[in-house]
Amino acid sequence: MRRIATTLAVVVALLFGAGAAWADFDDGMAAHQRGDYATAFQEFLPLAEQGLAEAQINLGIMYQKGYGVPESDTEAVKWYRKAAEQGYAPAQTALGMMYDQGKGVPQNYTEVVKWYRKAAEQGEVKAQYNLGSMYEAGQGVPQNHTEAINWYHKAAKQGFAHAQYNLGFMIYSGQGDHTEALKWFSKAAKQGFAKAQHNLGVMYGNGEGVPKNDAEAAKWYSKAAEQGHVGAQLQTGILYANGTGAPQDLVKAYMWFLLASAQGNGVAAGNLDIVEKMMSTTDISKAQVLASEWWKKHN
Repeated sequence: MRRIATTLAVVVALLFGAGAAWADFDDGMAAHQRGDYATAFQEFLPLAEQGLAEAQINLGIMYQKGYGVPESDTEAVKWYRKAAEQGYAPAQTALGMMYDQGKGVPQNYTEVVKWYRKAAEQGEVKAQYNLGSMYEAGQGVPQNHTEAINWYHKAAKQGFAHAQYNLGFMIYSGQGDHTEALKWFSKAAKQGFAKAQHNLGVMYGNGEGVPKNDAEAAKWYSKAAEQGHVGAQLQTGILYANGTGAPQDLVKAYMWFLLASAQGNGVAAGNLDIVEKMMSTTDISKAQVLASEWWKKHN
């Protein structure tokens, strides 16, 4: 955890001995990491009461999760607020999320935006992403896609995959700049973000922002399909059924159609019936075994 000490925290540390305070904090962190929550609480509590924001947010997390203390969103909010009011960005984000979810406080989107903004302006990446989401949805602020893109872009530049995907999607659907959208989808996809991987498959398959490339489309659809993205499972099945971007393989096509249909995809269910008529009983059994093995591995 970053040690961003505010003025109050610095004064307290000087009064009580900075070295000893941080030693106690580190002892608390070590105890927390090994699951000794009782010791962690004993180390954090006096530091939190002295005003150390890092200890305050950790107490908030412990109360929110019920780590070594009775679970209490009200207590979590209390400690998040203490750290947030000192200007500690991670706590401001956490407090905003509590208002967002109505946990420990009544749901209040105006408060959500207030706290996300305070953290976002300090560069807190999750707050930047969340603030972008508020502007995109028009919650707590008038809907403003320009502001949403602005905040998503700030978070995306820090490497936050969710923001990179949302930024790419807004650019793709709003501005129609396929090249720029492709750039951001690529960044998120390379971090394993399934929706971005699926969208890359779409763009390579359609030749949007990039020359049409069925092999690249198959590659990205497959990556998303392996993560359970139902649309990508459908598309992967289609590519294998048609031999597009990959050698034709009806066993694999059947497998992906079966998995997508199990998630309620009607097109996949229809394709399953078509492919089944082209297959032997032995191959159908092989495909069913592959689908079963995939399901067990991922569920």
